[in-house]
Amino acid sequence: MKPSDVVKRTLQYYWRTTRSLTLGAQACVLTEDNKVLLIKHTYRPGWHFPGGGVEKNETIRGALERELREEANVELTADPELFGIYSNFAYFPGDHIALFTVRHWHQPSAPSPSHEIAAHAFFPITDLPDQINPPTLARINEITTGAKPSDSW
Repeated sequence: MKPSDVVKRTLQYYWRTTRSLTLGAQACVLTEDNKVLLIKHTYRPGWHFPGGGVEKNETIRGALERELREEANVELTADPELFGIYSNFAYFPGDHIALFTVRHWHQPSAPSPSHEIAAHAFFPITDLPDQINPPTLARINEITTGAKPSDSW
């Protein structure tokens, strides 16, 4: 483990144990031909939506835009749609995720892998990867089939 990873994990632990509530913003980025953008991180297994934590003095939309840019080089071309707000208490008590659907966007170029993002890819909704994170799969199903959204991530 790199020293920067140790620092990051230490800070994440500190934030989780000293804050009563944390908030993340994630995006289900969809293409016109029914593909979804998924991200593979370097520090956790599986494929996930792009997104991350809302920082102090940052709006949810600001966090969403920043994370999309940093993780996938995606820029919004219209307002994202708030799909739902989920508790993520299995991750830690007080954590919540705001999930947005993003249908209007632009990707100037595909991003290169980084210290945080191992890969990004667009998958047909009917052919998702085997290693998809189960909550991510559940959210895709809610968005694409009209199933009632869960309260929990």
